[in-house]
Amino acid sequence: MSDTTSLLGSLENAPGIIIPLIREVPPQYLKRRPSPAKWSAHEHVCHLSTSDAPFIARLDLMLSAPAPYIKSMLPSPEEESGSLLSVDLDEALEQYVRERAGLIKRLKELSAEDWQRTATHEEYNHYSVWIMFRHLLMHEMLHAYRIEELLLKKDWE
Repeated sequence: MSDTTSLLGSLENAPGIIIPLIREVPPQYLKRRPSPAKWSAHEHVCHLSTSDAPFIARLDLMLSAPAPYIKSMLPSPEEESGSLLSVDLDEALEQYVRERAGLIKRLKELSAEDWQRTATHEEYNHYSVWIMFRHLLMHEMLHAYRIEELLLKKDWE
């Protein structure tokens, strides 16, 4: 297992990177999709605002069940078709900050043994609490990268 302090610090600091990034996106491009099947910057960040709750539910399962089974998570058909475009951005960002603080508080309470708890994952050949939260960070940074790509896009017109 790797350093939980580094992982916790990265997860705790992610909103400090992502929120200023989304605030840089010009309003006229915030909800604009680069193509019909690709999310806008607004959709990416609103998706992130709801990401912590399923991971907390997974954590609860992994800490309580003797042989937990984790199903893969995918965006819903509604999200894919644009439902996140109607989410209030400021409310989503407030939710993201609030839920992240709660997640960090919870993760700081885990023991070394808790971090090593494992589950069978539908898609992966091995899975632990450590991997799960590293995955959350990587997922978040992937969406941040997509937001930055849209922010810096030259050919909107």
